[in-house]
Amino acid sequence: MTATDSEPQPVRQDASRLRAVLGMVGDKWSLLVVCHLREGPRRFSELKRTVDGISQRMLTVTLRHLERDGILTRTIHNVMPPHVSYELTPMGSTLCQAALPLLEWSAEHLALIDHARAEYDNRAGTPPAGSIGDHT
Repeated sequence: MTATDSEPQPVRQDASRLRAVLGMVGDKWSLLVVCHLREGPRRFSELKRTVDGISQRMLTVTLRHLERDGILTRTIHNVMPPHVSYELTPMGSTLCQAALPLLEWSAEHLALIDHARAEYDNRAGTPPAGSIGDHT
C-alpha cells in the first residue's frame, strides 16, 4: 500500500479545491485580518491601523476575498455619516481558532527563524534578504 492509497478518497478528489482554500488562508494577509476580527466587528480604518504594513488596496482585496469565501460579513450602517463594518461568520471564527496557534508559533519563533536564515545565508554565500539579488 502506498501513502496515497491510505489518503481518504475525498482529499484526492478535491485536491485542487483544497489547494485553492489553503492558498486563500495561507496568503500574506488573510489570517492576520481574520484574527484581528476575533473580538468583534471592526471598521475598515480600525483594521487598517491594526494590521501592520497592509496597504489600503490590499486590505480591500483581502476583505472582498474573505467575504466571498464566507469568512466574514460586510455590514453597511445607515448612520450619519454611513460606515461599513466587518465581522467574522461562524466559519470565520473557526478559522481564527485554527489559525491562532500558528500565528502564536510564528511570533514565538521569529528570532530563531531570523538566526537560522542568517546562518544559512552565511554558509551558502547567499545575500541577506532584502538585498540586491534576493529573489525570494
